[in-house]
Amino acid sequence: MLGGLSDKLRGAIDKLTRSGADKQAIEDLVRDIQRALLSSDVDVRLVMELSEKIKKKANDVPSGLTRKEHIVKVVYEELTAIMGTSSPVELKPKKILLVGLYGSGKTSTAAKLARFYQKKGLKPCLICCDTVRPAAYEQLQQLAKKIDVPFYGEKGEKDPSKVLRNALKQVHGDVIIVDSSGRNALDSELITEIKEINNVIHADEKILVIPSDIGQAAKQQAAAFHEALGVSDVIVTKLDATAKGGGALTACSLTGAKVKFIAVGETPEDLQQYDPEKFVSRLLGFPDLAALLEKAKSVVDEKSAKKMITGDFTMDDFLTQLESMQKMGSMGQILEMAGLGGMAAKKGNLKEHEAKMKRWKYAIQSMTAEERANPEIISSSRMQRIAKGSGIPESEVRELISNYNKIKKMMKQLNPAKMKRGGMGNLFRQMGMKF
Repeated sequence: MLGGLSDKLRGAIDKLTRSGADKQAIEDLVRDIQRALLSSDVDVRLVMELSEKIKKKANDVPSGLTRKEHIVKVVYEELTAIMGTSSPVELKPKKILLVGLYGSGKTSTAAKLARFYQKKGLKPCLICCDTVRPAAYEQLQQLAKKIDVPFYGEKGEKDPSKVLRNALKQVHGDVIIVDSSGRNALDSELITEIKEINNVIHADEKILVIPSDIGQAAKQQAAAFHEALGVSDVIVTKLDATAKGGGALTACSLTGAKVKFIAVGETPEDLQQYDPEKFVSRLLGFPDLAALLEKAKSVVDEKSAKKMITGDFTMDDFLTQLESMQKMGSMGQILEMAGLGGMAAKKGNLKEHEAKMKRWKYAIQSMTAEERANPEIISSSRMQRIAKGSGIPESEVRELISNYNKIKKMMKQLNPAKMKRGGMGNLFRQMGMKF
């Protein structure tokens, strides 16, 4: 997420911690932060105001903090301030209308939003009122099927208000999410269409979906939609794929629009509630363990997890945990939330490890039930059969079994205090992922 901006900000902080935090070090820090923010398309005036605030506050060191600690704290607070405010998420029955221009990722965001509320115990449904874009109906229908939520649309119907009236008679749920049409620009035709849709649904929330790759232009887009349609909440998408995300987030804040969610990937799981403090913490390389634990809780199989912790687990349990990790997102996202994103970025070998974990799955699935229950019986000839059956090199089968044994031994030996000291990094290193 915002890898380029994050790397530059972390580099600036690292440089400060290695220096004496004198006047020149502060000047260097501010200059590095300026470059980082400007490269992320943050408004120049906003960057200069932030720079002056950091310089001004850097010398007023309170008791109980070192000078370096105080400067890092100031940087964190000032970055948080320009990242705007978040909008609270209420877990109750509601009607949501999504609006936005072409290319915003609105349809995929509708599915992400449905999945978010589904995980919170509510029953969402998806309605396609995008009667302009040809593939909108099929895309939302497929996404709804993927996450197992009710869907309604009328392929070929040109009147979105008619589609919506029919939908409300046939589909029911706690959270009704309506995907509306987009355009290349907010014109009178689009404004009229969205108003007519809202006259039917009387949405509790009208949310604007903005792609982060438009950078500072998000300010004009948010202001225009708010003035025309009363939109105040925003979802910022594509934060995993552009360097301009910082510009989009700060631009939204300049309009007073509140960011409700951010999309950080392509799967239905990749939607997060926006929290400026947590967002900046992750940019600076501070762990967001609360988000990591929440995500893990939603996908981890508790029975096999308990067996993993005690060290009394089989290959089936190991496979279950590999699948759980993949459901949590990319390795980069997991490491970022664990505070290890900087180390991973320096090596750039995450895709290699993710691919290897997929191949391990194939190897385990090629084992017999007896071999999965008792991996110690896997001889050289069995390894050859497993390698052939899974289509991977025999050396990787050996590596899988070696890592399985290492982790099993480590879990049996570790006590909670040791695990705390080693942290997530220790576990990944035991799996051969040396960042």
